[in-house]
Amino acid sequence: MPELPEVQALSADLARRLDGRAIVAVQLAAFSALKTYDPPVQALEGTFVEGVTRHGKFLDITAGGLHLVLHLARAGWIRWRDEVPKLPPRPGGKSPLAARIVLDDDSGLDITEAGTKKSLAIYIVRDPADVPGIARLGPDPLSDDFTLETLADILDAAGRSQLKGVLRHQGTIAGIGNAYSDEILHAARMSPFKPANSLDDDALATLYAAIRDTLSDAVARSDGLAMSELKGEKKSNLAVHGQAGKKCPVCGDVVREVSFADSSLQYCATCQTGGKPLADRRMSKLLK
Repeated sequence: MPELPEVQALSADLARRLDGRAIVAVQLAAFSALKTYDPPVQALEGTFVEGVTRHGKFLDITAGGLHLVLHLARAGWIRWRDEVPKLPPRPGGKSPLAARIVLDDDSGLDITEAGTKKSLAIYIVRDPADVPGIARLGPDPLSDDFTLETLADILDAAGRSQLKGVLRHQGTIAGIGNAYSDEILHAARMSPFKPANSLDDDALATLYAAIRDTLSDAVARSDGLAMSELKGEKKSNLAVHGQAGKKCPVCGDVVREVSFADSSLQYCATCQTGGKPLADRRMSKLLK
């Protein structure tokens, strides 16, 4: 799933490619991906792109005073085409193509989603706040407004909720997903199941630094990369996420995995839990 660093890099790459370009058409291949109907898709035709920005994990392409907002969800991506096919995409079928944006020189963007679980969302709105997911976003962890005090208030309000869940909840902190919450907690040397309100002042400062540093470093590594290079860059720099069974790059212990909510998490027991492996709670329930 693209998270804050990848979406930031995507927005920068798109801003360079789309600056001043005219949108000829937005062609839908998966009608279920379009979540709005007013303004209609046709309202973007003939408009010029004015900018590309990011709201958490949402991409926002501004054109003609309207906002084409994309949420790539778990398996969505954007692919650049130097030349788009002459015929529009055929709706339905097994193609991963959800929509195509055609530009004034016949280049364009393919918005795709792999797999069978379709969660990618496209919105055309007059104001980004009209997108419910954007309206509910918590503070951006790389903004100046995200201070140590802001994090302290968030954790205090979360009570006994587990740190992993607090970090990846978009209404609490915007832009952090499953991968970077694992990376942040590994950098902070904290258990993903640690209660949010149990951190003392030193631990709070450590977690705050881990959030800012982990995300800032990932953004810096991705800066200037084309969208086709971003997935590989992300995977090659993850310390624990997706690395189950491999050695922790810090201590050499094996990276372990347990289920968490609707997915799984990876961690290092030596670095994060005092050497004690976490119980896989989903498996424990199945054995009862």
